[in-house]
Amino acid sequence: MTAQLEHRAEPLLRRLVGAILREERERQRRTLRDVAEDARVSVAYLSEVERGRKEASSEVLAAVCRALGLRLVDLVGTAHAQLALTEGRVVVDLTAPAAGRELATVTTLPTRTTGAQVLLAA
Repeated sequence: MTAQLEHRAEPLLRRLVGAILREERERQRRTLRDVAEDARVSVAYLSEVERGRKEASSEVLAAVCRALGLRLVDLVGTAHAQLALTEGRVVVDLTAPAAGRELATVTTLPTRTTGAQVLLAA
């Protein structure tokens, strides 16, 4: 391990996942109560997950993703991209099917925290 990697503090996964879930819920203009009811978890627990204070099980994450209309792979992929960007890496998402196209369309999205860019292929 290089000295540069040893001194760099990586974000906690529970905080990263919670922030992604909260951002998506707020983007959909839904309340904690609404999503918690759809996911069949308590409002208090979902709030703790969103704030990064609780480490949710894979079952809970899958239920919350379903309630938000996300796939678990979308949540994990977004977390991966954000972690990679903390190291200054460029991420290309090639998981979206090109459906009859020879080449995928690449979209560049600026990130809030680093100003770096994520490349998403569709």
